[in-house]
This record gives sequence, C-alpha cells and structure tokens, in this order.
Amino acid sequence: MSNDPLLQPYQLKHLTLRNRIIVTSHEPAYPEDGMPKERYRAYTVERAKGGVALTMTAGSAAVSRDSPPVFNNLLAYKDEIVPWIREMTDAVHEEGAAIMIQLTHLGRRTRWDKGDWLPVVAPSHHREASHRAFPKKVEDWDIERIIKDFADAAERMKAGGMDGIELEAYGHLIDQFASPLTNELDGPYGGALENRMRFCLDVFKAIRERVGNEFILGVRYTADECLPGGNGQAEGIEISKRLRDSGLIDYLNVIRGHIDTDAGLTDVIPIQGMANSPHLDFAGEIRAATNFPTFHAAKIPDVATARHAIAAGKVDMVGMTRAHMTDPHIVRKIIEKREEDIRPCVGANYCLDRIYQGGAAYCIHNAATGRELTMPHILTKADVRKKVVVVGAGPAGLEAARVAGERGHEVVVFEAANNAGGQIRLTAQSERRREMISIIDWRMSQCEKYDVTFHFNSWAEADTIEAEKPDVVIIATGGLPHTEVLSRGNELVVSSWDIISGDVKPGANVLIFDDAGDHAGLQAAEFIARAGAKVEIMTPDRSFAPEVMAMNLVPYMRSLQKHDVTFTVTYRLEAVEKSGNQLVAHVGSDYGGIAREHSYDQIIVNHGTIPLDELYFELKPRSSNLGEVSHDELLLGKPQSIVRNPEGRFQLFRIGDAVAARNTHAAIYDALRIAKDL
Repeated sequence: MSNDPLLQPYQLKHLTLRNRIIVTSHEPAYPEDGMPKERYRAYTVERAKGGVALTMTAGSAAVSRDSPPVFNNLLAYKDEIVPWIREMTDAVHEEGAAIMIQLTHLGRRTRWDKGDWLPVVAPSHHREASHRAFPKKVEDWDIERIIKDFADAAERMKAGGMDGIELEAYGHLIDQFASPLTNELDGPYGGALENRMRFCLDVFKAIRERVGNEFILGVRYTADECLPGGNGQAEGIEISKRLRDSGLIDYLNVIRGHIDTDAGLTDVIPIQGMANSPHLDFAGEIRAATNFPTFHAAKIPDVATARHAIAAGKVDMVGMTRAHMTDPHIVRKIIEKREEDIRPCVGANYCLDRIYQGGAAYCIHNAATGRELTMPHILTKADVRKKVVVVGAGPAGLEAARVAGERGHEVVVFEAANNAGGQIRLTAQSERRREMISIIDWRMSQCEKYDVTFHFNSWAEADTIEAEKPDVVIIATGGLPHTEVLSRGNELVVSSWDIISGDVKPGANVLIFDDAGDHAGLQAAEFIARAGAKVEIMTPDRSFAPEVMAMNLVPYMRSLQKHDVTFTVTYRLEAVEKSGNQLVAHVGSDYGGIAREHSYDQIIVNHGTIPLDELYFELKPRSSNLGEVSHDELLLGKPQSIVRNPEGRFQLFRIGDAVAARNTHAAIYDALRIAKDL
C-alpha cells in the first residue's frame, strides 16, 4: 500500500472512502428540467473514474418551491428526481467512489420572479445584495413547512442510493437563521445563538427521523462570517462544537467568509492572483477545537498543498473541486506516479463566473469538462498516422498539436514568435494573471511527450507548409488588435496590447475606450493606474467589462478603485483629433442626443482582434476541402470528409481567433473537436 497521505483510506461511519480527496458540492448547471440526466451523470461519473474518493453533487439542490434556483440547479422537491439520482449513484458506485448530494433552501439568496413567483423568505426583511430580492420575514408555518421539505428531500436522496447528504449552511437560509446580521426573529428561532441555531438542528432532527442513524449527514457552514456584527471566529468555534455535540451529524465542512456580495463570494472561493488555500489553517483550527471529522475546500489546486493538508492534520478530507473540473483524473495520475501529467487549474474561474451569468460551467482549458458525452478526456490512437502541420503556438495551436500528438500523428508546429503562448503570454504579463501561463506550459510539456516538432521564429508561408507534405494543416495564427473603429483619428490611438506588452508607455491622463469588455481593457487600465496616471474607462454598454464577469471583476475593482479610476458607461468614443499635445475625444451615445468633447494625452481602444488569416486564404485553393468544415460531422464527432477539390493534397482548417475574436476556451474547444477526429 502507498504511504502517500492522500492515498490512505478514511472511515466515515460505515463508509470506507478509498483516499483523502473529494469533490465538494457544486452545481455545474447541467441539469435538464431540474433533473440529473445523461450529461450531468456523465460529468459526475468521470470524476469517479478518475479515482476520487467521494464526489458531491449539487451546489445546492432545492428542497422547496419557494427556493427557486437562480441558475440551473437540481430540484430535490420533485419525486421524479429519484430514478435519475439512482442511475447516477449506481454508475458512481460501479467506479468505486462514494457519492453525496447537497441540499438547501436558498432563503433570500434567490429571486421572487424565478420559478413559481413565490415570495422569497428569510428571518428578516434584509435584502441580499447579490440577488436583490427583498424577502418576506419567515412565519412559523413557513418554518414548519420548510423543515418538512428538507426531510422529504433527504428521503428522496436516500431512495436514490446516495451515501449521504450535506446541508448548505453558509449564505443560504440555515445560515440566515444562524447569523445575527440576518435574523431579526423573536421567540424560539431568534435572539441568542442557541435560538438562532435551532432551525439548523430542527432540520437535522427531522432528516434523521426519516433516514435513520446510518445515513451520513454533514454540514457545510461558515465558522467565521468575516463581517462586523456577524458570527466571528469565537462564535464559529461554538457553533462547530454545538453541531458536533448534537449527535445528528457525521462531519463538518468548514467555510470562512460570506457570499452575499461578489467580493465576499470571491474571498470564500478565491480566483487566480489570490492566495492559494487561504482558509486551510482556519479549517485546521476548527478540527483541533472539535476533534471531529473535518472537510474543507477553497482554492486547493495542486497536489502538494492537498498532501500537506492531510499530512499536517489540517483536515480529514481535502476538496479539490475546480481542480477536478480541469482534470478529473488527478487521483489516477497520482497513483500512477504521473503527477506531471495533471492538467493544472489556473484559477481563471471561467467555470463559476459562467454559472452566475446563467450559463453552464466550463473549464477555461479543458473543453471536455461538461461535454463528456461528446468530448474525450482520454484520447485513443488513430487508425492511420498522418502528418499534421499546425501554424501558431497559442492556446488553440498548442491544443491541436497536443491532441494530434496524443492520437499518434506526426505533428509539426510553426510559430512566428520566439516562444509559445500567443495572447496567453501577453495576459500573463499581469502579476495577478500569471497563472494563465500554465495553460501553455502544460501543453508544451505534453507536446514534448508526444514528440511534437516546433519551429520558432518561423514565419510560415504557403510553400513552407506544402514542403512538409502534410495530410492536415491547422491554422491557429490568432489575431491582432482591432483599433480602427472611429470615424476619424484611428491613427492617434493605441491598443490595450501596446500597453500590456510595454511597447507603449502610459500617458498621464488616459482614456480607455473599452468596446470589447474583456480582460485586456482592464489589464491595461491597471498597468496605467499603477504607473500613477489618471485613468477613465469608457464603454457604450450599460455595464463595463461584461466578458470579465463577476468574480473575476472583484480583484480588478479592488485595484482600480484604490487608484481612483473613473468608470463611464453608456457613452461611445466616436472620433479623435489632435490639438497641440492633447488628444480631443469626441464622445456620443447610442441613446442619442449627446455630443461632448474631452481632452486626454493618451487614448486606448480595446475592441477585440481581427484575424490573421492571410496564410489560410493563400492555402485555401490548394486544400482538398477548400477550408470547409461540415458542422454536422463536427457536432456528431465524426471525421471531416468534405472534398471540394480532388487535386488538393491536404485538409485545411482554421481555429481560434484566426476565425474570429473569441476567448481562450473557445480556441481550445475549436482545437479539440477538430483534432480528436483526425
């Protein structure tokens, strides 16, 4: 048996967990009609195949109709969920993993205009900032009803074969009862801590009566709200001891912080540029104070930190949840002593930011996650070995090279720069986003493993490509900044790339016209503001940086507000002209009736990229498919079979920003679904 602390089994009541790594409860937003159907099941089972000890689903499943999900969650209040749960639990158990589910009532952390349009309920009328609903103060009959709903849902989960359930008690209704900031009730459920905890314990009592003593029950709760007037660390330790001493639960899953604002949520679940494992020592303090089974997860992306968490006795089970979205086979690779092959989580948080905008969770650089029904995590060898030439070594080109190499093809990559990375290397110039370079580094190491040949400082031309006698050519040349969006004065502006790269020095009074709303505009603003300049960010949209999304916006705002950056929304830069040593910005509005002039000494336009596609169009008439892609074959996962030019010697495809300005995930997904079928 291995002496690796992570690979030691753990006994949780009657359940033997095969190692110390878990996937904590999270909702990837893959349900269909509130049910965990084929897609949800495939995603969950993949992590069990990868060797994780325990996978927890839902973040969280709703137990009541007046707890409508604000994004696509499981509906545990419906009887029809039971057979779907049973199919998922059976499949996970067949792979040797345990499975649990998290249940919740959202309380005020939802909206009244979702689901059945029922009033939001909470122990006070205080609105949650993130979801904006003013709640009805919960009545006695609401409390009785919701407790019964929890018990009913738990019974359904047991009937579905779950090994246990976890109650979500941070930010949601249970925590709203526990916190003095959100509980203004009188009587048995309000006032002193003992009363504020009564709702949680009454829920557990009702559940125990339904599911018996052998079914595992846990709680994920905040042991320190980190808010003035809230439950602090002392109260958190007391809450922890009361939960333990209740005799109703089997483990504690410790959280630190609050999630009622974007900033609070981001501190609980940190993103790239923020400290790794920021609450691990705190979880260890709770474990030491309670001497009770303790779980914890919060930006523990690497095996070394997880191993330390167990070896040092900080926790009994360590959660690596986003890490398993990036690579569901972490444990298998540890067992096989292939830790260098683990695809690294870079903390980009594309997964969570997407669900909070109503989308499905996707990993920024594993396009198979959430697409297990159509995209492979493990590639098989091709029947026929081909010569594949890739032009461009950004994320799209490197993914195409990696996938083709793993498929067993001979792969040659041409890159005009002296190193790989493309826009990712530019992005990583920001200290807070330097983790992004791991997207490139991992692919380069994988390409080396598969004997991919690289030609750097090589500006590939059509004849260069044809001299390689390729069977397939993939153009991944990316794009260049598109700044010519003004009616006049385009020659007077610079791009956000110019600033980030250091090719252009920041001015003293700077306007950034951000019509793309992506990271580049805010990164440029941060560089300039830190240099001591006065900065204004202008956008024609009603909100700025929509492509950055909520949790990624938090570190930017903390930095930019500190430097007194001005944010101007709903105005459009229309033209620029020179006046002495100043630039005059002519500003209008899509709403009409506005014409203003402002002076700056530097104006930056951030408007996405224009494809670098000359080589593609030069090669197009020489290719067998004339560059055409069958969407039907692409979406069905079949090899591309189009032949438009029988004289053509190679298939030609282009991917990523060489097609159109998109993002890193889109570029990698383009590459995977073309290259996996070569």
